[in-house]
Amino acid sequence: MEVLVALLAFAGALLAGITTGVLIGRLRDEPTGWLIAWSVTTGALALSLGAIAVGHLTGFGSVTFRAFEITGSLLAPLWLAVGVLQLLAEKASARFGGWLLGIALTVVGVVIMLLDPVAGGFTKQLPDAPVHWDIWPEWLLRGIHVLVIVMLLISLAVALLSWRDGDDYDADNMNATVVLAPAGMALVGALELTLPGIVIVALLAVTAGGIWYAVAKPLAPYEEDEDEDDEWEESGRRRVADRREAPPAPPVSPPSPSSQPSQPSQPSPPSPPAQAPPRRSGLGDLVAEYRAGEEVDYAARMQPLDDFGGPATGQLMAADVYGMPAPAKAEPQGMPATGAVFPGAEIPPEVAASFGVGFGSASRQSPAPAPRGGSVKPSPSIYGLLTVFTLLDGSGEAFDKLAEETVEAVQRNEPDTLVFVCHGVKSAPLQRIVYELYRDEVGFSEHQRQPHMERFATERQPLVLATNVIELTVNAAKVVPLPTTFV
Repeated sequence: MEVLVALLAFAGALLAGITTGVLIGRLRDEPTGWLIAWSVTTGALALSLGAIAVGHLTGFGSVTFRAFEITGSLLAPLWLAVGVLQLLAEKASARFGGWLLGIALTVVGVVIMLLDPVAGGFTKQLPDAPVHWDIWPEWLLRGIHVLVIVMLLISLAVALLSWRDGDDYDADNMNATVVLAPAGMALVGALELTLPGIVIVALLAVTAGGIWYAVAKPLAPYEEDEDEDDEWEESGRRRVADRREAPPAPPVSPPSPSSQPSQPSQPSPPSPPAQAPPRRSGLGDLVAEYRAGEEVDYAARMQPLDDFGGPATGQLMAADVYGMPAPAKAEPQGMPATGAVFPGAEIPPEVAASFGVGFGSASRQSPAPAPRGGSVKPSPSIYGLLTVFTLLDGSGEAFDKLAEETVEAVQRNEPDTLVFVCHGVKSAPLQRIVYELYRDEVGFSEHQRQPHMERFATERQPLVLATNVIELTVNAAKVVPLPTTFV
């Protein structure tokens, strides 16, 4: 029996170790709190299962007993609960409180369990912790286990309530919590009841597998399959090649004054816009889409065609390039008021301070007063993006409405987003430019997690032909509230 438990423990330790490597690799691209906490959890699970395997083969001692208790009984359940809290909490204060609680209990618990003497003899069976611990480690672990159960129960309730009225992002969080919360509570219950070693080994391995599932499936980053990328790129290249090879349209001579007016030809019905390949649901936003399409040469799409010397602004080409008459001049359109200005059309003092200038209050009817004094040198931590969208024909109105709703959500929920503006391009009706500034990269990371950005990234896909993302730094700036209109 001891050999069977040892083999299962070694297999579980291997699974937990591989999961730790996957999480650490993911942290390089997405340094989030829940990934850090779960990396600690899986690392602790790997060490705990390794200590159990060695103990069942060679016999337990004070070293293997302490290693199992510190990693499997203290660190793994505690940081599993902290990770779930980091995943679900919307406020930075709640996430910060979770970090303080986890770090404090880790330091206190590890010090006590390393220094407290261990009593009694050991065998090849998994030791009964209360028999060997003094009163301080025993009650410390018991209190932490009760706290972990309470945290996981609350997290499970929050995830289920958010999922009922939420979107795909909330569904992903619910999927992860439904797997991890019961696994963590079952593991804590087995440790408190001192169940047989094979049961505890199985629950430790199931917890590691649950974290693998939560990270690999429901919370996968927003990315496309390579085959879909290649198919979409090839489709774009074929469209450009067809345009270049199309014969030029014959010139149309103006009618003579004596000729009778001809009947206007019936226009052919417009062809439906091409649909972009579907994307999987997940934690996506502007930069996630950009990273997922790193091999897509968006810059090449924006280059002018042969024999055309104008700027690459997505405007319709001349008739001799496309084989079609030049379009009539578009009527000027009023673009939606999509500049993100904080409530009351005022720039908060902390935002003004981040740009190094001082502002007065601005009304909705009158322009803001010019800044008095201060420096135009902004904070070096400011992070910016410039995204150029080339739209499919006929999708401008739908994109503008989606952009306006997104900016309204940014204005309500993102105090660390300094500027978020959607521009139209007068010379290119099929282009939109989104300009963004954030207080720092932490603020940008918080922006990525917002549900409204997930909706923006998902619903714009059928409307957009090409995207070009440029990362920015700010060297000098003057920012005042934009004048707005009554709605």
